[in-house]
Amino acid sequence: MELSNEEIRRYSRHLILPEVGLAGQKRIKASSVLCIGAGGLGSPIAMYLAAAGIGKIGIVDFDTVDYSNLQRQILHTDADVGRSKAQSAKETIAGINPNVEVVIHDTRISADNAFDLIAPYDIVVDGTDNFPTRYLTNDACVLLKKPNVYGSIFRFEGQASVFAPQLGGPCYRCLYPEPPPPGMVPSCAEGGVLGVLPGIIGCIQTTEILKLALGKGSSLVGRLMLFNALDMKFRELKLRRDPSCPLCGDNPTIKELIDYEQFCGILPEPATPAHNPDEVLVQDMKKALDDVKLNIKVIDVREPDEYEIAHIRNVPLIPLGTLPQRFTELDPNQIIYVHCKSGIRSLKAVSFLREQGFKYVKSVKGGINAWADEVDHSVPKY
Repeated sequence: MELSNEEIRRYSRHLILPEVGLAGQKRIKASSVLCIGAGGLGSPIAMYLAAAGIGKIGIVDFDTVDYSNLQRQILHTDADVGRSKAQSAKETIAGINPNVEVVIHDTRISADNAFDLIAPYDIVVDGTDNFPTRYLTNDACVLLKKPNVYGSIFRFEGQASVFAPQLGGPCYRCLYPEPPPPGMVPSCAEGGVLGVLPGIIGCIQTTEILKLALGKGSSLVGRLMLFNALDMKFRELKLRRDPSCPLCGDNPTIKELIDYEQFCGILPEPATPAHNPDEVLVQDMKKALDDVKLNIKVIDVREPDEYEIAHIRNVPLIPLGTLPQRFTELDPNQIIYVHCKSGIRSLKAVSFLREQGFKYVKSVKGGINAWADEVDHSVPKY
């Protein structure tokens, strides 16, 4: 695979590196990478892969661009809000390097299509943000013998590794044999993420991809790199392949893809959502706030920082984490409506209060987000 004169000029700073040179740049150009996710991690990964001259980049993402993405997902701009992330990514990459072939897969990766999506590519990079897709990506890569360049981020912390049993290292299941219970690990939408953090972790993932393409350096195979942005510290854990791993161990039992939503304990949403007797609508909360004769108390169980961003007038704040110490401030014989951001933490609060003997407590479905959508549009969404 030859380089044109334009490409030689473009990649000149690579070409003068003895570890890369003309032969190395040709290997980069001959390589193909499937990027699963065009969000926080996928943005720096795709952009730097394109700039470096990877010959073919596949983008898997079924989502559309939202304003809340723009704080960190630098593939996309204001003009892309509401558009396909995959299509937006393709256009951005074309602007960075028109020599790169970009194949978009505007679909959700699943057990049904994972093999077909991954098989044509040399390297897979995991830019996802949920456990079912991480396990699916890992399993498909191991079964197809493709290196899986892993990264994850949350709040101020990130981690990265390369899972490749065929190169002598472990797989994701060796590190995390079982997924956490549903709801145990908050998402970035619930816990937040420092905007620059995916840039740091994504660039580390991209570095590993280029090293794999070149066959140079010491990769993160067998190592987990941990990063804390607040402390600006990197740590490293040695990882070993688990001989009893059901996927890559000595006697594997997983030989095909499974139902990963079920594996992670996530139940499918019914076509017609059933009414939850523990929930009320935001319209019910509005009636309670407007009519004091109803004698219904409404409380907010979000965090103080969230309350400062957006709150409902005359609704007191009792953060969920403080409820075990403060529930005595509430009357167990009064009707109580509990709200949070989206209705997840408020259900946890309802469950806790019921255990303490509260009989008339309900969670507000959709939380303050639903309030902003359906009752008071002046309340900001975050």
